[in-house]
Amino acid sequence: MDRQVHRIDESRKNDFYKVHCAMNNAAWCFCVAWWVPTWDNFSQRQAMQNYQLRDRLFKRGEYDGYLLYVDGRPVGWSQVGPRDRLEKLTREYELAADPHTWAITCFLITPSYRRMGLAEFMLKEIVADLKTRGAGRVEAFPRRGETLGECDMWTGPEAVFRRAGFCTVKDDPERPILALDL
Repeated sequence: MDRQVHRIDESRKNDFYKVHCAMNNAAWCFCVAWWVPTWDNFSQRQAMQNYQLRDRLFKRGEYDGYLLYVDGRPVGWSQVGPRDRLEKLTREYELAADPHTWAITCFLITPSYRRMGLAEFMLKEIVADLKTRGAGRVEAFPRRGETLGECDMWTGPEAVFRRAGFCTVKDDPERPILALDL
C-alpha cells in the first residue's frame, strides 16, 4: 500500500472535495466550522453555503491542511494552520495569541480506510512538515465523552494524538487541549 501526505494547494482542491463527499457529514461542512464567527445557527447552514465559503477560502489562498493518499486515491484530510487565524477557536478556548502555535482542527479518514494505522501515519507526516515550516508548537482539540459517535470525532481521536507524543495543556472532560512542542 503506497501512502503519501501532501499539503493542499490549488492543484489538489478536487481531492479535498472528493474526501469530503466520501463522508456524508463532511460533505455538509466542507471544513468551515472554525471559519464562521459563531456556532449560532451553524447546524442550520446549508451544504452549499459551506461549500461557497470553502471556495472563497481557497480563492484567497487559504490552503489550510493536508491530504492523505493511499495508492493515489485521496482518503484523508486534516485542517492545519497557524492557530491564531481562527478567531472562533481562540475565543472559545480562551487562548492567548501565539504566532508560533499551529492548530489541527479537523482530522478525517474515509470510513473504509479506518483502523489501518493511516491516522498515525498522517499525523507523523504533518508534524514532520510543520517542523520544516517553522512552527514551534502544534495543538489539537479532540472531543471526549462516553457517548461520542463518529460524527463527533471530526477533530480527531485523542488516542492518535497521545500516541504521537501530544501532552495535555488543558484537561477538560469534554474538550481538552493537547499540544506537541516542535
